[in-house]
Amino acid sequence: MRRALYSDDRKRRYGPALRAVSQLRKWRILLGHRHALVRFGSGVYLGPGFGLHIPGRGSFIVGDDVEFRSGFQAEIEGEGTVTIGPRTSFTYDTVLQCTQSIEIGGDCGIGHSVTIVDGQHRFEDISRPFGEQGYEWHPVKIGNGCQITSKATVLADVGDRSVIAANSVVSRDIPANSVAAGAPARVIREFG
Repeated sequence: MRRALYSDDRKRRYGPALRAVSQLRKWRILLGHRHALVRFGSGVYLGPGFGLHIPGRGSFIVGDDVEFRSGFQAEIEGEGTVTIGPRTSFTYDTVLQCTQSIEIGGDCGIGHSVTIVDGQHRFEDISRPFGEQGYEWHPVKIGNGCQITSKATVLADVGDRSVIAANSVVSRDIPANSVAAGAPARVIREFG
């Protein structure tokens, strides 16, 4: 029932012409990434400016009824894997940078200008330039039913049904059923 309602709402919002253009974007992405594993579930909408950069053998797997509005960008290096659950919605100008693994659950809402990254630069060795110190990689998992609001940066796990406040920086894991805010993000409320 829920899926049918979501699908009907999408059809009202995106008429036949916009759905046809979305399908053309999907074909362009699939043809341009034959060397990688790219899968789109049924009812996926790709908005204008959708970009996918996979120079290696990475994977980008999307569940049913996912919505990418305008300006979504994903960069997947090496054999990194991005997995997105069903009925998740990305508003505008989201950036995903993946080298190992980013997993986003189903029924999530990702606000505009959100950045999700599975690693960060090393910087503490003062005898070496910043660019020579390499990276620290770690998988990132965002649970089901999460809300990541505008301009947040996610570098760690977010538990099921949690809410990340606008402009927050998630540098430590956030437990399920929590509201987290700040830089670094801290749990300010628990529910459920």
